[in-house]
Amino acid sequence: MSKTFASLSPRRAVLAVGGEERQTFLHGLFSCATKSLTSGHGTWGALLTAQGKFLHDAFILACDEVFLLDVEADRLDDLLTRLKRYKLRSKVTLEPRPDLLVAVAWGDDIPVLPATPGQVMAVANGHGWALRDPRLPPAGWRLMLPAASALSALPELEPAPLARWDAHRIALGLPDGSRDLEIESATLLEHGFAELNGVDFKKGCFVGQEVTARMRYRGLTKKRLMPVTVTGPLPAPGTILRTADGADAGEIRSLCLDPAVIADTAPQGLALVRLAALDAGPLLADGATVQPHRLDWMVFPVEKS
Repeated sequence: MSKTFASLSPRRAVLAVGGEERQTFLHGLFSCATKSLTSGHGTWGALLTAQGKFLHDAFILACDEVFLLDVEADRLDDLLTRLKRYKLRSKVTLEPRPDLLVAVAWGDDIPVLPATPGQVMAVANGHGWALRDPRLPPAGWRLMLPAASALSALPELEPAPLARWDAHRIALGLPDGSRDLEIESATLLEHGFAELNGVDFKKGCFVGQEVTARMRYRGLTKKRLMPVTVTGPLPAPGTILRTADGADAGEIRSLCLDPAVIADTAPQGLALVRLAALDAGPLLADGATVQPHRLDWMVFPVEKS
């Protein structure tokens, strides 16, 4: 029987960005385009350092006269501090929205949720919002639901543990904020943002744009976030991957720790893998064997002859 599943995501929170200059304000900061983002549409991107290193990711929903940002909950204060540094005299407002909870949904299309990637529609009798995930169609939806009712506001959805979403996300190769992108170290192209519609290379300047564009045009990407299948004990996030001869091959990032929600042959985690090690055979991590998986949507640099 087909179903559409949903999980509340306490890892995420909602930040409202209002004011008449909200579009241009975010457009100059985030890697995605918001200057022409109108109500009923959404996008995904990241805030970077001037050196092109990751700080925050955000799903940005244009909802009437405000942008609602789906961001990391435990790093919301840091994001607010950084945005206020750029605000200066811009006519924008920044307001956390604890009255809205973030949820994720995936599975079969249903009429109460938007059908087109990047589309936003009101849900829960107008008290919540849904974004069709702009990264990949199978990624499903990002939901912002009233805290008072949460998932009960959408009875068409089948509640599921968040670990089940993690398993789905990992199989698709989708990063989850700073769980997968190391703060002030990771670059977007190593983590699939170009293919996942997280960078607009035609929009012009944003913080970190020069470095990001240079990596793309010069083919400087040396690592790649990829799903991995682990045989043996699951290594902790941050564990170094090594080739059979002991060379550094990358690092384990996020994991799904509930074996009950993982299919027998499905990947259990994501790892940032050095491209030079992809053809070195199975990799090793604290006594476990780790096998990376290339996905169809991933584009790898062409080796120069």
